[in-house]
Amino acid sequence: MSLGDTLAPVLRRNGGSAVGFEPPTIRDGERLWQLALDSRTLDVNSRYSYLLWCRDFAETSVVARHDGEAVGFITGYRRPGSPGTLFIWQVAVADSHRRQGLARRMLDNLAARLIPQGITALEATVTPDNLPSTRLFTSFAEARGAELTRDELFSGQLLGEGHLAEILFRIAPLSPASE
Repeated sequence: MSLGDTLAPVLRRNGGSAVGFEPPTIRDGERLWQLALDSRTLDVNSRYSYLLWCRDFAETSVVARHDGEAVGFITGYRRPGSPGTLFIWQVAVADSHRRQGLARRMLDNLAARLIPQGITALEATVTPDNLPSTRLFTSFAEARGAELTRDELFSGQLLGEGHLAEILFRIAPLSPASE
């Protein structure tokens, strides 16, 4: 399989229109920033950081496109001390595409690209009140028959006033989804 085959968009149906999945490019940086801002739940980083992310971590991230526009993204990276672990940094879906399983399809697409490249575990942090993310990672683990463990990574006190604790979700071992 060539790199082009690995990175080719996977198309799904979404209300009659195709949604494609592919690594982000620098041109996506500003749109990812806007999607994060529009989410009203993510800790939004600077536009600059999204541009850098799209340049430096495109291989471990995914953008969902509908009619050419980015309507969702997942940013992730290989943990430096554990290159077999993919850490999911942020997941965002445009209001127009929520409640359609898009976050899960992006995560499945990312896993399909990275499991053959040696990713054997996935980590993400989730606040206790974030039920959509809890459901996303729980269903992802179940589909792969993987164990999901949860441990507090950063306390609310450490994160600062008004921030809930960040719970580390670890899913391992990863394998392709069951059919």
